[in-house]
Parts: sequence; C-alpha cells; structure tokens
Amino acid sequence: MSEYVRSRIRNVRKARSAAPRAAAVAAVLATLATLGAAFGGTADAVARGPRPAADVYAADVYAADVYVAPNGDDRAPGTRAAPVRTPERARGLVRKRVPHQSADLTVHLAPGTYRLSRPLVLDSRDSGGNGHRVIWQGGKGTVFSGGRAVRGWRPVKGDAGLWSAPAPAGLDNTRQLYVNGVRAQRARGPIPVTLTATDTGYTASADTLARWRNPSDIEFVYPSGEALWNIQQYGLGPWTEPRCPIGSMTGTTVTMAQPCWDNSTKRVEFPDIPGRSINMVGPAKLTSGALPGYAENAFEVLDQPGEWYLDRHTRTVYYRPRSGENPRTADVEAPVLEKLVDGRGTGRAPLHDIALRGIEFSYATWLTPSSPEGFSEVQAGYTVTGPEGWKTQGLCDYTPGGTCPYASWTKMPGNVAISHGRDIEFSDDAFTHLGAAGLELGTGTRNATVRGNVFTDISGNGMEIGGVDAPEPGSDADLTRAVSVTNNHLYALPREYHGGVAILNGYTRDNTIAHNQIDHVAYSAISMGWGGWPDKIGKPATANVSRDNRVADNLIFDYMQALDDGAGVYTQGLTGSSLGNGEKITGNVIHDGWGLGRTVYTDNGCTYVTVEGNVLYGAQANVLSAHVDYRDDLGNNDPTRIVGNYWEQGDPDGDDKGVVTSGNHILAAPSKAPADIVAAAGLQPRYRGLLGRTYAADSVPEAPTRVGDFAADGSVYVTWNPSYVEGGTPVTSYTVTATSSDGAHTVSTTVPAARFKRIAYAVVDGLINGTPYTVTVTARNGAGRSETSLSAAPVTPTADGSGVLPDAPTGVKANADATAATLSWTPPKTTGTTPVIGYRITVSDGRTVTVTGRDVLVSQPRAKGMLRVIGKLRPATAYTFSIAALTATGTGPSADASVTTPNG
Repeated sequence: MSEYVRSRIRNVRKARSAAPRAAAVAAVLATLATLGAAFGGTADAVARGPRPAADVYAADVYAADVYVAPNGDDRAPGTRAAPVRTPERARGLVRKRVPHQSADLTVHLAPGTYRLSRPLVLDSRDSGGNGHRVIWQGGKGTVFSGGRAVRGWRPVKGDAGLWSAPAPAGLDNTRQLYVNGVRAQRARGPIPVTLTATDTGYTASADTLARWRNPSDIEFVYPSGEALWNIQQYGLGPWTEPRCPIGSMTGTTVTMAQPCWDNSTKRVEFPDIPGRSINMVGPAKLTSGALPGYAENAFEVLDQPGEWYLDRHTRTVYYRPRSGENPRTADVEAPVLEKLVDGRGTGRAPLHDIALRGIEFSYATWLTPSSPEGFSEVQAGYTVTGPEGWKTQGLCDYTPGGTCPYASWTKMPGNVAISHGRDIEFSDDAFTHLGAAGLELGTGTRNATVRGNVFTDISGNGMEIGGVDAPEPGSDADLTRAVSVTNNHLYALPREYHGGVAILNGYTRDNTIAHNQIDHVAYSAISMGWGGWPDKIGKPATANVSRDNRVADNLIFDYMQALDDGAGVYTQGLTGSSLGNGEKITGNVIHDGWGLGRTVYTDNGCTYVTVEGNVLYGAQANVLSAHVDYRDDLGNNDPTRIVGNYWEQGDPDGDDKGVVTSGNHILAAPSKAPADIVAAAGLQPRYRGLLGRTYAADSVPEAPTRVGDFAADGSVYVTWNPSYVEGGTPVTSYTVTATSSDGAHTVSTTVPAARFKRIAYAVVDGLINGTPYTVTVTARNGAGRSETSLSAAPVTPTADGSGVLPDAPTGVKANADATAATLSWTPPKTTGTTPVIGYRITVSDGRTVTVTGRDVLVSQPRAKGMLRVIGKLRPATAYTFSIAALTATGTGPSADASVTTPNG
C-alpha cells in the first residue's frame, strides 16, 4: 500500500476515532472505493497500491498513464491508486513520458472541479511522442475552473434584499459572477442625468454621477440596432455594441477613458470621397456626439434581483438574490483567470498530437474591456485598440501611418486558446460560463478537430478559427487549415458582447463547419472571411489564402436576436481563386432570424461562393449576392452560384453578370422543404444527446432588450428584442407595463411568446391621452419572471393626430412557380401618422393574407425590401396581388402585381 493511501486512511481514522470500529472500517473502504471508482478501478486495486517507486520507474513508468483527482496529492506518483492533484503537475509527469511513448498516453482526470491558479500552458514539450497522442480525458463533472468561490454572505443592513460577501483572495477584478451556474447581471440601469457630448466625453446636467461610489469604474454601453420606434441607434453600426469606461468625473464634467473614447467616436475620412471613412466599415462619419444607452458596473443601479457589483476598493461583492436563491448555501463563483488552457506552439516547434476530451471549461473572464482600452467594436468582436488606433490601425496604405494589413483589427482572445497546433482535438467538452471567446484556434492551427462539444453562456464569440492579421502568411507554418468543426451545439451566446458570433472564421483553407446546431444567438451564427470592404471605394477585396472552406448541413435558427445586419451564414471577401475552390454553403437549414438581415449574406467583395441545396426561410431576405467585381474594369459582379435552394426569395433563373441563379424552388411553407435536407441538417443522431446537456440550474430568462414604442389614441405600441437566453425552459410570455410620468397610472398587458414572435409588437390600451408614459417589458418562463428591461423613451398618447394614412408600397413584384408565388416590395415612402405594423395582401382568388413580423418593423426605416410567399396556387393560372400597408391609424392604398403560374 502506498504512503499516499496510508495517509488517507489515517486521516479517516482520526476523524472517526470516536466511532465504532465497524464504522471506521467502512469509512476506510469507502475512501478506497472512491479513489478506485474515479478511474474505473476497485477498492481492492487501490488498497494494493502501486509497486515500490523504484520498481515502477525502473520498469514501466514511461508507458504508464497519469491519473489526476481533485483530492489527489502532487507529491504522489500519479498512478491510479495515488493520483496527483493538479493538471499542472500531471503535465510535468507527461513531459517525462512522451519521449518514450510507444502508445497513446492518457491523462485520466477524475470528476470534480480543478481550480486553476494559473492557466495550463501547453507547448511543444507537451505534444504526443513517436507518432502517438497525449489524451487529456475527463468525464461527467470534470471541470477546469478559473473561478474563486465567494463565501461568507450576509444581508446588508438597511437595504432589504441586498447581500454582501468579502472578495476571495486573488479577486481583484472580474466582469462576471455566477450563482449555481447561472450568470448574474452586472449592475446596470439608466443614466440619471442628461448628457451633452464634448471632445473628451460629456457634460452632465447635474453632478449626480460624480457623487456615485467609484465613478471611474462605471462603464457606458452603446446598444446598437436598427433605428426603430423611438429606439435611438447608438454605436458603430447596427451590428456592434461598443463599451467605454469613464476615465474621471469632476462635478458635471465626464471625461471618458482613452483610448476607448477616441477609438469609438472618431474615424479618418477619405479626402476625395466625402462621408466615407477610411476603415470602410460602419457609419460614414462618427463624432463625439454618441450618447450611451445605459450605465453598467455602478453600485447605485444595483436595484433588481439577479444583479451584482464588485467594489474593488473595499473588496466587497454585492448581490441581490433571485427568488429562491440563498447566497449562504449557493455556489457563487467569480472568474479570475483570463485563460484556462493556453496552447503555445510556434512555427518551428508546434504543439501537436493532443486531445482534450470530456472537460468542462468554465469560469474565466476577460479584463481588457474594463481597462482604458474598453471595447471599441468594429465587427464580430474585433476592436480598434491602441493610442490613436482610430487613425492608424488596419488602415494600411489608405492613410499615412496606417498599419498593415488592411482591416487587421484586434481579435477577441479565447479563454481556451491554441496557436500553431497540429493534430489537435477537442471532443465531448463544454465551453461555458466564459468571459471572452470560448475556444480560439489561432495562427498556424491545422488538422484540428472540434467535435461533439457544447458552447453556451459565453460573453463573446463561441469559437474562432484563424485570424485576419496575415491574409497571406509569410510561411506555411503560419497557415490555418484543415480544421473540422462538426456536431457541436452552440446556443445562448454571446452574453455580453452582443456583436459576437457563434463561429468566426478568418483567412483559412480546407476547413469544414458541418452538422452543427446553432440557435438563440445575438447576432450572426457563422461568419466567414474578411477584407471585402474596399469594394465600397471601387477597389478589390484583400488578396488572401482562403480556399476550399465548406459550411454544410448545419441547423441554424433564432439568430440575430439582439442586433441587425447579419445572417445565419455571413461571408465576405475573396473565398478562393475559382468557383471550384471557393467557399461552399450547402445543405444547411436556416430559419427565423429576428433582426434585419438574411439567411445567407454574401457581403462586400464576396467572390467565388456557391450557395446550393439549402433550406432558407423566415428572414427579411434570403441571399444577398450582387457586388461589383473590382479586380478588373469589366463591370461584372463577384462570381457567385445560387442553385438548387428551397427559399422564399423566388428569384428567377438567370446570370446577373456572373451571379448565376438556377434551379431554386419557392418554399411555400417549412413543411414543404425536402425531408432529406431537413433530416440531414444539424447534429447527427449519435450527437443529439448534446441538446439535453445543461450546465446551470434552471433560472428566469434574461431581460428583453431594445424596447421601442410609439403612441396612438389612448394606447402605446411596443416592440422589443426577445429573451434569447431562456434560462433552461422556453419563454412562454412577455408582460408590457406602461407607467405614467407621475407614477399614478400603470397599465400592463401580457402577450404569449408565440404571438409576439409572429407579430413582433404588443399594444397597451386604456392610457390617458396627453400623459407621458414609460414602457418596460419582462419575460416569463417556467422558473418565473425576468428582470425588468431598460425602458423605452417616454411617449404621450393623443387623440389629436392628423390621421394621415400610409402611402402604397412601391416596387411590387411577383415571381411564381406552378403552385406558389413570391411577392416582393419596398415599404411606402411615407408612413403617415404612425409607423407600419403590417401589410394586407389581397389575392385575386378571394383570399386575404395579413403580413406581420419583425421584418415588417425593421425594414421600414431603411426602406429595405419585404418578401412573402403565397402558396396554394393553381398551375397555368393568372393571379393579381394587391398589397397595402397597415398602421395604427388605418390601412393605406394598395399597389398591385400580376403573374401567371407556369404549368406544373
């Protein structure tokens, strides 16, 4: 018996010295059984222990697996009977073994939480040896944690419902807190003063903010999205949500932190192209006039259950528990580490032949956004950074002093990261409760497999492949290629940086993203490519190494739940050198995008893409494809093939200067989609158990966002972005509450979630004309009601409107096949007294169809096109369709389109 096991037995005997002898023996046997069961052994095997150390090391230590357990001992030899305690110690044992490998070497990680004091750093020394692998094998309940447990909770005197606890050792700052695995909301709320922008920040209407606790810790958030229904559009484009800390406050002067402020409010413009910024992304001109939507990380807005605040100066954590939570008994975790696993290969010495299986990577943060750098987002989590980054970073030859290559902004890091990794595998893992991107497969990663994992509750991007800082790498060793991402479930993300995406792919080759399910995401599901924006100034996209990348057989739904101008699959830039080796988007089922966008978005400079055999529906548009190809002066469009899809778009066959549309089918209803495509999309049968995996207690939904409203006679119409983080059970309803400015009159209405998804708004009636009202929304699921949303700007119902009706829609067209027709139109140029809330389609066969949905609302402000499919038509029959806009004021005049269906 080993000394390690003897010491365990002595400890048990000592603890139970007063118990009967039989109980002590039982305790000893239980301890032995626990050690054995953790690794699939028996109590007898553990009791026998290893051979003497000299014998082991002389004979077969270099062939032996390594065993790790949270209750192990780093002085132990790492055998099944005597496991070590930390992954770091296990790494040291592995390094001794790999030069002598004659088979795969497994590091057996017993169930339990491994609290890392520093990242587990892996480099070439930790690679598999002699053609074999090193496999880090966990199991159900194996957790790599970068968090610290927060204990010692007590109610705060004089503030009912508020609790506090001392910050644990090592917790100097964090951006996240979790209670029983459920992410708490960092304290946020409306800004209680009027702000006027200055060159360095703002002037406030009162000194209220300066009198708040720790004003320099406050962060201003700039929510973005389509300007709609009294929602102010902030930020750097409707696909972004920048954040900036306050630098200092004196009286009414708010000085924002630098360089975040300038990087978020300034852009260099082309001197000969008025209104066009040199970075070519986002608004043409940014000024210091951007106003924040709300404040975060302020003690004074810690006012709702589920919110928390860290006072770094007094080292105190504050929390308002949700219903049913008891902080004294809850598992409260504060992330400390910014990386959990850091794979540091190099071009000359790559990390290789490593597999990490069955591990939950949890409780890591990312502190850069809390620094003066802030979070000056450009797109998909890339940010402008550095002093005067706004006028140099990634602007290359377009401006003096610009750094190259073009568009090489700063990528969000991964909490688990690999660079220069070869033959790397992540399977059966979970990436959850994380504060940056989940998994980053960076420069020089190749032959990597990401299979059968869950990505959820991540602040930013789910996973990142490659980068955009080397469009044409200087050496083959730096090329990212042959990455396979299959049968993963990515959902309920990003949680903090809402412009993030589920899967981000940069300049890479030979990658496959297939059979994944991606649902309930804030922005785009998959983002491919980069560097296409120069076509905005008549220049070709950035030359790069990308080719032979494939996005196939994925199931994507409920995407763009928070932001706009994205897609289920968003792609841009050069994707290859021909249609043969260009990007292939095939066999995917993509439906129900919420924001303004598309199912497949071929954006600027997107060249040599094939979109084939997909099922696409439930978005403002299906495929955007025609962009001028500026690689020559012929005036053609970027070569694109759109063939054999089942969609609502209904474009006729043709060749639009290189954009070939052929053999597509109008999808009259989701049930009409080919069963084989639908069945093949998403997780393959053996992986569908991933959909039932959970990593937190059931909780209330996240609060709805971006509440907008407009007033009518005695009522207010309200829209919002849904609660895409549902808390473990589906959202069943939303409650809208209108409160008068004096607080004397409150009216609420509840709308089922299914109805809201269909019409995208609710109406609160019974209001007093002439009285201003403020509106908020809550969501409900099986666990209860969410936090209350931030409010929309006040509106005042009135009976004195002019009653002006909307104009007729414009550009009405109809394209048909034998049994269905796609109708397309653009919104009326003038909406009248109130905004458009729907359309009425009258069919010449006597039917009337009412069109509602989020696309109806968001297409109006920017005059984006609408489309709908009318099914149940007869072949070889002439039809006329009349379309009229609906508003709260009434129905406007109609516009017509006629078509004759072809023979079946």
